[in-house]
Amino acid sequence: MSAANSMKAMNACEGGESSKGNPMAKTMERMQRLKQLHMKRNEGSRLNHQEVVEEYKKSQLPKNFLKKKEWAEMKLEEEKKREEAKEKGEDYDRLRFLEIPADEAEKYESKKNNKKNGELRFSDYETATLRLYNRSIKNFKPDLVEYDRLKEEIGEEAFYADSNTLIHGLRKDPKASVDRMVEDLNKQLDRKSRRVKKRILDDEEDIDYINERNMKFNKKLERFYGQYTTEIKQNLERGTAV
Repeated sequence: MSAANSMKAMNACEGGESSKGNPMAKTMERMQRLKQLHMKRNEGSRLNHQEVVEEYKKSQLPKNFLKKKEWAEMKLEEEKKREEAKEKGEDYDRLRFLEIPADEAEKYESKKNNKKNGELRFSDYETATLRLYNRSIKNFKPDLVEYDRLKEEIGEEAFYADSNTLIHGLRKDPKASVDRMVEDLNKQLDRKSRRVKKRILDDEEDIDYINERNMKFNKKLERFYGQYTTEIKQNLERGTAV
């Protein structure tokens, strides 16, 4: 065999060995890609599950919870600034109006005055209950130090608890707070008892009402239409009404 033929044979052998090694490399590359895809799929599933859990928690929150939470935090921040201004001997409202445009300050004052005037009018029982609550907490000064301490102690998840949060045993209401609540309730009952007029019932009077409000309404009807309904009532009592 000549030297040229020998070189061709060696090159052919090396080419065969190289072609046999390429499929293994391709297989390893495919396996590596599959592994990466599998990891990405698991990560995507985990993130999707986390988002579903977060959405479910949000759906279980009370109505307007986030807005109420933001409003409460804003009020606390305002109270802190008000206390700081008071310590410096400054008027917080005057300083606040200096930082906002004049038209917004006028809107704020107008809204504030309308709110005060609205408290004098009765619209419904829900509004009356809210007005009673606001009047009850008007003179109540929040303990910001205790607020921050409790928030740090039990954590935000338990502090802003929802229907799925277990908070039993995390804290106990101070006796002073309970006593203050009882005292306030007793004051409300005392005010109510002084306002309510004692009703004197006539034993011979016909009971044609279900409560005091209905009694007053029936008396008003009797005053205007009594002369027309007296005969109808008598016929109904005798059973001779057509």
